[in-house]
Amino acid sequence: MKYNAVKDKSEQFAIRIVNLYKYLCNEKKEFILSKQVLRSGTSIGSNIAESECAVSDKDFISKLYIALKESSETLYWLRLLHNTHYIETKLFNSIYSDCEELKKLLQSITKTLRQKAEKEKNEASDKSEAQQEDLQL
Repeated sequence: MKYNAVKDKSEQFAIRIVNLYKYLCNEKKEFILSKQVLRSGTSIGSNIAESECAVSDKDFISKLYIALKESSETLYWLRLLHNTHYIETKLFNSIYSDCEELKKLLQSITKTLRQKAEKEKNEASDKSEAQQEDLQL
């Protein structure tokens, strides 16, 4: 099976998020923000996994865009947890950096897929126009 960096990194990140959630609940007795970061942080990988079974290219791209949006939301919750002193700077910097890396990967992938879809759409349109011109001759 081919190595999938974004899938692997998102799963490793989800494990870190689950461990952060347990830490926040058990050590910091924080149950609201921790639930939010758990939901969004694990959703990144679940949407990437779901994209593997997409029924169409459009569905595939949609799942990856959802993962991208979840990564952005996770960054927000991490900043909030740090700024309210629930997580220390060292932990914050490490996990935030991992999430930023995932977000950049997803931005690159979705940009490439979007450009590819636009190119195919334009080529199909050009082909259709050429066929219509041939019919008129």
